[in-house]
Amino acid sequence: MKVLLTGSAGFIGSAIARRLEGEGHEVVGVDLMLSSAHGSSEPPEGTLQLDVRDAGSDEWAEALRGVDAVCHQAALVGAGVRVADLPDYASQNDLGTAALLAAMHEAGVDRLVLASSMVVYGEGCYACSEHGPQLPPPRPVAAMEAGDFENRCPACGQALDWELVPEDARLDPRSSYAASKLAQEHYASSWVRQAGAAAIALRYHNVYGPMMPRDTPYSGVAAMFRSSLERGEAPQVYEDGAQVRDFVHVDDVARANVLALEAVVAGGTPRWSAYNVCSGQPVTILDVATRVAEGTGCDIAPQVTGGFRPGDVRHVVASPALAAAELGFTASVSPEEGLRAFATAPLRT
Repeated sequence: MKVLLTGSAGFIGSAIARRLEGEGHEVVGVDLMLSSAHGSSEPPEGTLQLDVRDAGSDEWAEALRGVDAVCHQAALVGAGVRVADLPDYASQNDLGTAALLAAMHEAGVDRLVLASSMVVYGEGCYACSEHGPQLPPPRPVAAMEAGDFENRCPACGQALDWELVPEDARLDPRSSYAASKLAQEHYASSWVRQAGAAAIALRYHNVYGPMMPRDTPYSGVAAMFRSSLERGEAPQVYEDGAQVRDFVHVDDVARANVLALEAVVAGGTPRWSAYNVCSGQPVTILDVATRVAEGTGCDIAPQVTGGFRPGDVRHVVASPALAAAELGFTASVSPEEGLRAFATAPLRT
């Protein structure tokens, strides 16, 4: 199998490239090497430095020649904290994906694996013990300022219990980044119908592991906790630390991508499908900070600040069932094991 891999020099892309090559597949690596993600790093040998928004160029046509599938990892990530960030997300993620899909069709490449994200769900799934399933609106800022971070049942006011989020859950992006990831999925599903193609979207949960970037907008919360500890500072945990997430190791994410590529090329999945890529072992954010601190061997305890960001969601925890059933993917690295090891793993500077 010959795969064109966008974002190949990135944290996740490089892990996918290693996995593909280790299993005997041919990889054409493409990366724009944005300084916000890569700093001053040089591209790995053989990486084509092309802008995905220019995918109609002759250089892209040559890169796509003879390719069996595209694995599209290139994207601008982060929460999108400023209104001024909106054009960058629309350009890098949405226009870039649309241009790539058009170029793939022109080149006769009709198989795609797309890196999506759990952020397309917004809040996760919730239920009230008395009133059943609920769809909570964004949490009131006044309540969070008063230290109440829970989603509450509109009928009785009690805190809602979180439930696993399946792939057919309501999609409700709540940041500019999240909106761009959902737009990528919509472009891909439209391309599938118009081009008679096939695609899989992999909705990553919180990915961590060796060679994460440090101190950039691309740093995940686990990397930020680690950076604080390396400075001798206590990791700052927002809200009450009880917000629940799923953390999945980058090696597992790479394996999920290879399984998805093999499935979409072989026609073993529906023409358009989306799968959660997660560990299946939920953890609180305070647990994450604690595990990373334990891995460093230092005696600095995380600090729960009570601070918050209005765009954050309370709980979002994925169901791993569909990926296990249709892709044969089950994560092998537990958060407890992986987060402790991450504390001393090499990072990208």
